[in-house]
Amino acid sequence: MSQDRKSTFKLPPALKRESSVPQEIRRNKALEEQKRRRAQQIESNRQFDLFAHLSINDGSDSDDAPENAVPNSPVTASAALGPYVAMLNEDSQVPQNEEVSSSMVTRDTMDLVPGFAEQVASPAKKKSKKRNKKKSNYNKPSKWADQCMYAELLEMAEEEPSWSSDGEDNDSLPNDLESGWVAVAPVPVGKRCLVVTHQTAGAIGTAANTTVRSRLLGKSLIPRFPSTLPPLTVLDCILDANWRQNGIVHVLDVVRWKGQDIGDCEAPFRFWWRDTRLGELPSTLPPTINFFPKNQKTGDNTEPATTPQFPYPTYFLPIPYHTNTTLASLETQVIPSARSKRSVVVEVPTEKPPPPEPTSNFISTDLDLSAGVPSSSSFTFTSTLTPSIVMAPSPIVIEPDGLLLYTAEASYEPGTSPLSSWVPITGYATTGFPENPVNQRPLDLFQRLVQRRLHKRQLVCNNASETPDVFMDVEPSA
Repeated sequence: MSQDRKSTFKLPPALKRESSVPQEIRRNKALEEQKRRRAQQIESNRQFDLFAHLSINDGSDSDDAPENAVPNSPVTASAALGPYVAMLNEDSQVPQNEEVSSSMVTRDTMDLVPGFAEQVASPAKKKSKKRNKKKSNYNKPSKWADQCMYAELLEMAEEEPSWSSDGEDNDSLPNDLESGWVAVAPVPVGKRCLVVTHQTAGAIGTAANTTVRSRLLGKSLIPRFPSTLPPLTVLDCILDANWRQNGIVHVLDVVRWKGQDIGDCEAPFRFWWRDTRLGELPSTLPPTINFFPKNQKTGDNTEPATTPQFPYPTYFLPIPYHTNTTLASLETQVIPSARSKRSVVVEVPTEKPPPPEPTSNFISTDLDLSAGVPSSSSFTFTSTLTPSIVMAPSPIVIEPDGLLLYTAEASYEPGTSPLSSWVPITGYATTGFPENPVNQRPLDLFQRLVQRRLHKRQLVCNNASETPDVFMDVEPSA
């Protein structure tokens, strides 16, 4: 009890209330709110208010003004034209009390008021606010802060579930798990981030137009680098834990593509768009890539690493998704895929072996002494080029981290949302609760609950098939 108080006494009352509400209720509420905003956006785009003042009841075809029209009467405008009409009215009105400017002050006024000329001639000096401005810019949050759709941990009943009156299993799993969800697995181990491309001059793949932003603060994790992604694109990604060795960024979701908002679409379409568009990108490496990172102290490349490394991410790989989330598919395909290691083949930089030494490694330049020219010492031609780098295909093993579940009808929503649920392989340390195998392996608990539902369905089907049909013979009436 004391641990719960310590963890929640500083939270706002709204957050305390939300934590006590079941996840299913909050999920349905968030989905209804998304549908309401979507319908409101569609209605506003249609601009029906422009036609609100029109009427088709008037049968007269004359363009003349009616006889009972009052001259100079105010014209009723629609809601969309209201701000512009107000601007016209402001321009038409003549201000009655005009302030006297310094340019209209006469010489007599300057003579009568002592010290007035000095005040007009010398304007007030502005205080320097460079230090305060720099401090405010430093504390200003980034526009990319908390823009990822961060999933909540899936609520699951750890104890034996209770059976409701209608025969449903109250295990806290979604009721529409088989029809209204999309599974993403295996989710790789890495750092959640946003990949943003900008409009820059230069060819795609050569101009530095891509940045990687952190999920929470929106800060830049890697200096701007070139990529094959189109400009004005925002991707929800996971930066691989070993991206220096394999150059991989795992694409989880797509928010914007070439300036077109894809986040307003439903989850199955977003994942299909992601796989289709990423498959169309060229797989060639940018020509300006340098596989030897700079020395952090000196800033030069005099001491390269033992093995070549990627200076920035190069490969954008989509994470597999599954639209079939039936209990049988979850048991046989999705959950085993969330646990398994994924193997992909990418080209990684390797040092090219040095060529064999030639047999004649020097050229003699001995000259004839009788010619009067002294003989010079022998010299050799040496190469000052760095060892060349070749790209060789190599299998990369990606470690799994868990399973993500997305509500199929939901659009992309920034921030933590109940419309996306996270089932990790290894649980997180919870304050106030003892560590036990159930808390450490949420994916195992999820699998047990799915198996329990599947077993219950099989029992119901077997009981229905074993129940004999009862036929009643009805005697014909006399």
